[in-house]
Amino acid sequence: MASMGMAANAPLGVADFLMTWVMWSVMMIGMMSASAAPVVLLFAATQTGRDRHGVHVAIPVFGLGYLGIWLGFSAAAALAQTALHQAALLSPAMTIMSSRLSGAILIGAGVYQLTPAKSACLRHCQSPLGFLMSNWREGLRGAARMGLRHGLYCLGCCWAAMGVLFVVGVMNLAWVGLLTAFILLERFGRPGMVAARVGGIVMLAAGVFLIVPHS
Repeated sequence: MASMGMAANAPLGVADFLMTWVMWSVMMIGMMSASAAPVVLLFAATQTGRDRHGVHVAIPVFGLGYLGIWLGFSAAAALAQTALHQAALLSPAMTIMSSRLSGAILIGAGVYQLTPAKSACLRHCQSPLGFLMSNWREGLRGAARMGLRHGLYCLGCCWAAMGVLFVVGVMNLAWVGLLTAFILLERFGRPGMVAARVGGIVMLAAGVFLIVPHS
């Protein structure tokens, strides 16, 4: 990925897109593992408690359903990165070079952080037990549907924050770690709700700062 980022004027082929998709997929799995762990572990414990002697195929099926959502998001992010590269808007460090576009992304992410949709998704993600009780489905198909549904709620919480990576650097490990910690902090009840709103305000302010000209 570093060598691809350095070739700023080179057209990207299918292999480059697939490599970018794999990069985003690995990064999303790494960033979301800690946030997903409580609901996956609770689902596994529930399955084990219901049938102590069975082979719990439903557990990996649930995980794959959740993972499928983030693999789809990774494909969309890879397409966006490819488009930015082709438009010569992406630096070798894989950050957007247009301050106006960067500001617009931050403002959009900040606004979304303050919306009812964000709060609704976050409430579901904050309560693994509540999610399982209200969305329980039997069988492998049910496990897949539950995994997909939880993945959608999780995506609804985090997609805007993930977009900020295009501003701060897709491969900037310090910012990846900071965003991962922020996403995890959001999962803690009322403090998490407050953190989400404060984060939104900070994103808005940073976006306005990038767009408004300075003398």
